[in-house]
Amino acid sequence: MVNSYTVINPATASVVTEVGLATVEETDAAIERAHDAFVAWRDVAPGERARLLRSFAAVVDEHVEELARLEVKNSGHTIGNARWEAGNVCDVLNYYSAAPERLFGRQIPVPGGVDITFREPLGVVGVIVPWNFPMPIAGWGFAPALAAGNTVVLKPAELTPLTAIRLGELAIEAGLPEGVLTVIPGKGSVVGERFVTHPLVRKVCFTGSTEVGKRIMAGCADQVKKVTLELGGKSANIVFADADVAKAAATAPYAVFDNAGQDCCARSRILVQRAVYDEFLGGLETAVRGVKVIDPGDEASEMGPLVSAGQRDAVARYLEGVEPAFTGPVPESDGFWLPPTVVLTDDTQAPIWREEVFGPVVAVMPFDDEADAIRLANDTEYGLSGSIFTRDVGRALRVARAVEAGNLSVNSHSSVRYWTPFGGYKQSGLGRELGPDAPDAFTEEKNVFIAQD
Repeated sequence: MVNSYTVINPATASVVTEVGLATVEETDAAIERAHDAFVAWRDVAPGERARLLRSFAAVVDEHVEELARLEVKNSGHTIGNARWEAGNVCDVLNYYSAAPERLFGRQIPVPGGVDITFREPLGVVGVIVPWNFPMPIAGWGFAPALAAGNTVVLKPAELTPLTAIRLGELAIEAGLPEGVLTVIPGKGSVVGERFVTHPLVRKVCFTGSTEVGKRIMAGCADQVKKVTLELGGKSANIVFADADVAKAAATAPYAVFDNAGQDCCARSRILVQRAVYDEFLGGLETAVRGVKVIDPGDEASEMGPLVSAGQRDAVARYLEGVEPAFTGPVPESDGFWLPPTVVLTDDTQAPIWREEVFGPVVAVMPFDDEADAIRLANDTEYGLSGSIFTRDVGRALRVARAVEAGNLSVNSHSSVRYWTPFGGYKQSGLGRELGPDAPDAFTEEKNVFIAQD
């Protein structure tokens, strides 16, 4: 690796370390090693593959605090979030360790013989991880792929490579054979592009912007290469007049300002029924001003900095010429900080309402009735997540079925559970991650007919 990237601590703007960036030739070599390791890994007995994944989970569990502290330095995540993220890698590995012994085929009734199906691994899978949640999104890709018998080459984001590199080391420590999981830092235009173009990579999993996802999808089409895309979002938090308005207002900041708003599931559009609009705003202001925006290494921290100076400046541009209704606190210190910011609007064409800001900014708009709420929620090219606050179960079901999004929560802001499928509608993505069926997405289904005569 001849080039390198300087990793910066977002909270202090200080240098953490230098990380080498792979060349095309080094990327090809890593892919070829993964391809060479594939046959042996595919042929590992299901119970033994399960044991190795459990061993990997156990080693990660032993290093949760180390990984969390590393993420605080590298990504600016709060220590509480970072511990959850490291623990999620452990949980996901344990969950998918059950899959190797449960990759069931089927026997299908047909005349003249017996028909059976098999789930067979694809080969080498390329996983491209974003900078906003480096650990969990890595695990969502490699855990089910490995469980299904594939080998994985994983490219972390240039900004946040440190925890992925460490996870790759822990995989070897846990006993995974060389070449089964390879972490290769590098530029997207080099390493990520080679995942798309190299014929030995049979599937690409990408999490990131819709713009880049479209290019990856177009590139994969050239080889009819499988692809899973988890892309942008502009999710709505819909608050009806019959809801627990105090709860809705108190929890709304954490649905958008978590991870400093750098979350594709962030509820960055709040829709409030007119009858409770003023009441909601009063509660929201109190809650926003109470968000603890402090050193992310502090146990009490609830929001840290933006990941980089570039990201901070990109978010700040959305606020040029915009008068916030109110803001939360922000430290007077070095680093890439912005305060939690609330903007009121009735303009559905305003960039702050339509575009994915990916920072600690939320726009609030009133609505009239159920139909109006659904219309406004669906008036976006995205469809990843969202929340619905109401005490009416019938309304909750009607609205949940009508909103065009892949992951919805009622009286909650939960989006991701590793037991359930995760993914988006429209330009928020293609395919699903997590849940019981995720390993199937890393297999080909083979049909075999055996004649009786």
